Amino acid sequence: MEAALIIFALMVLFAFLGLGVYATVKVVKAAKRGVDRTITQARRTVEDTTLRARSLGQVGVAGALAQLRLDLRMSMRATQQALSDGVRSDASLKESIGLFRRLSEHGQELDAELKRLEQEPDRRRIAESLPDLRERTAKITQAADSLRWAARDRARRFAADDLSTLSEQIEVESGALRDWSRESVDDLTAAAAAWDAAQAQGAAQGAAQGAAQAQAAHGRGAGAGSGPGPAALNRAAPAPQYPWQKARRPESTT
Repeated sequence: MEAALIIFALMVLFAFLGLGVYATVKVVKAAKRGVDRTITQARRTVEDTTLRARSLGQVGVAGALAQLRLDLRMSMRATQQALSDGVRSDASLKESIGLFRRLSEHGQELDAELKRLEQEPDRRRIAESLPDLRERTAKITQAADSLRWAARDRARRFAADDLSTLSEQIEVESGALRDWSRESVDDLTAAAAAWDAAQAQGAAQGAAQGAAQAQAAHGRGAGAGSGPGPAALNRAAPAPQYPWQKARRPESTT
């Protein structure tokens, strides 16, 4: 028995140790990913700043290459951000993200080529290839801009439709609230009138019942000398009872 308890305790201990190691590894990996993202973001910021400086401060081939890289990177980055934000609320953008990934492959190839050409000493050959480089850059940026603006227009249209639907629902609800106020007053008036009518009907029936009882008593008194008379064939109908009235107390008999 003691050996079984010791084995069970060791198994529990190993399980906790395993969980601790797993959690530690997960934390380390998450921290590493965070550091990598920070480094990548810092590197991109430095590269973008350098490209802006080159595009503004240099002329000729070097300035043209820097401007092409800057236009390409800004367009692709803006489109990626727009699609990533839009897919959270619109799952239909997943297909657009797939197309953008394919477009990103062409964009990365072009950016790498432009970066290599920045180190190319033969400026004449680079100048000859600039028209083709501009055309390729324009095709990629135009495709990226088309995806980005289509996603934004779609989100804007959905927001406008939702706002219109919400406004219509609010108008309908507001009208219902106003109708409810009038109907409630009408219901109270109708209930009061029904109460008064029921009370008047009950009073009339009580008076008729009392008169019938008095007439019957008078008849019994008139026929007392000749023996007991026949019992009444038709008794008076009891007064109607309503759900909101208190129950009548039964008459005590002696």
